[in-house]
Amino acid sequence: MLKQRVIATAPGKINVYFRVGPPREDGYHEVASLYVAVSLLEQIEATLRHDSELQLSLEPGSTVVSDPENFPLGEANLVYKAAQLLREHTGCTLGANLHITKRVPIAGGMGGGSADAAAALVACNELWQTGLDREELGRLGARLGADVPFALMGGAAIGLGVGDQLAPLLTRAKTHWVLIPASYGLSTPRVYAMLDRLRAGQELEVPQEVDPEVIKALMESDAQALSQVLINDLTQASLALAPELGTVRDLAEGAGALRAMVSGSGPTLALLVEDAEHAEQVMAQLGDEVGVATLAVSAPAPGARVVLSEDLDGAEESR
Repeated sequence: MLKQRVIATAPGKINVYFRVGPPREDGYHEVASLYVAVSLLEQIEATLRHDSELQLSLEPGSTVVSDPENFPLGEANLVYKAAQLLREHTGCTLGANLHITKRVPIAGGMGGGSADAAAALVACNELWQTGLDREELGRLGARLGADVPFALMGGAAIGLGVGDQLAPLLTRAKTHWVLIPASYGLSTPRVYAMLDRLRAGQELEVPQEVDPEVIKALMESDAQALSQVLINDLTQASLALAPELGTVRDLAEGAGALRAMVSGSGPTLALLVEDAEHAEQVMAQLGDEVGVATLAVSAPAPGARVVLSEDLDGAEESR
């Protein structure tokens, strides 16, 4: 039975370990990554249309969308692409109004666009009752971007290949983070291009595995040990493009963070802290002394999921 309205969420992510190999002939890079999904969720509200139109809208007042008037709400948006891909794959001819609530910083290295795509796939699969399972949705998601399968999975996972070969880590051990979003974004392709320029002429190996010490510290929720083994090969490129990140990183560690690192391709900074109380202390000091905006999150968080499903007769099911 078709649904009238569905709300789905999907998490942003932090790469607590990110090694990048040399560029391949197709321009992509082999990586070895350890993803953790964080409690900062994108949301898609999908409402049924009986025509074939896909209409996107943006929740007003989003603090992570600096220029709402120029936010893409057409075919270039990953939400549109996800819904259209699902229709093409299943033969569905229905449409939807897709309302986007953004909380993950845009172009911030936290996979916000991928989370949008994952939430859209889950929402539309439920709305149109197209019946795909998680594995099938993951294969579709990989066609939209390397981070989409992880946004569908959530939790924690090792990622190899271009990040799409995922091996989940079955852990519920919590880590706590403070995020410092930037007022600007960094294009992921631009960061990779800078990394290639900075490493030109170097002998580089294709990364084959994640450091076992990182996995051990994460699985044991040992923040002190984890702070010693966090690594992100994209840091040097992000700092070359946005040198001020280095200053803010140093200020964050001076405010008591165990470690401050660039999240993914940046420019969001992820600050590892001991626990929720320590997060509040670091946020207070950064707010009082530096005046930067901060967000407290924890990990791991669940992957993309339906949180409300409404039948055509108006009956609601919350999940």
